[in-house]
Amino acid sequence: MGSRKEIASKKRKEENKTRYFASLRNCPTSPRKMRLVCDLIRGMDVNLALDTLKYTEKEAAGRLYKLVKSAIANFENKSGLKADESELFIKELYVDSAAQLKRIRSAPQGRAHRIRKRSNHVTVVLESKTGAGIVNNNENIENAN
Repeated sequence: MGSRKEIASKKRKEENKTRYFASLRNCPTSPRKMRLVCDLIRGMDVNLALDTLKYTEKEAAGRLYKLVKSAIANFENKSGLKADESELFIKELYVDSAAQLKRIRSAPQGRAHRIRKRSNHVTVVLESKTGAGIVNNNENIENAN
């Protein structure tokens, strides 16, 4: 590995030590269906997002529920704080497409149609409102006035 890539790799690893995230790889749901559920909870408070996912009837909601719980556990392990005390919210939530399984379905007159069984990768990034500087910005605005 070249020195430039090694430096970038070390920098990325240091940033990930203070970043609280979880990712789900090769989830067998189409990215379009997963994005519909992700759009429901993007930017929400974590507890409100979990409640929303619990009562959403889509199949992708169950997988996303477990992923958000995993991100909360990662936050508690890395920071040593409780999730309830730190006012967590979903900072980033994105869905990328993954590999497709390609299958053949028979069609009329000896033809064949391609079926694409899509899958996706989902990443959730959490942030604390107190640690993000949001509270401090409000105090700075009040002090400026």
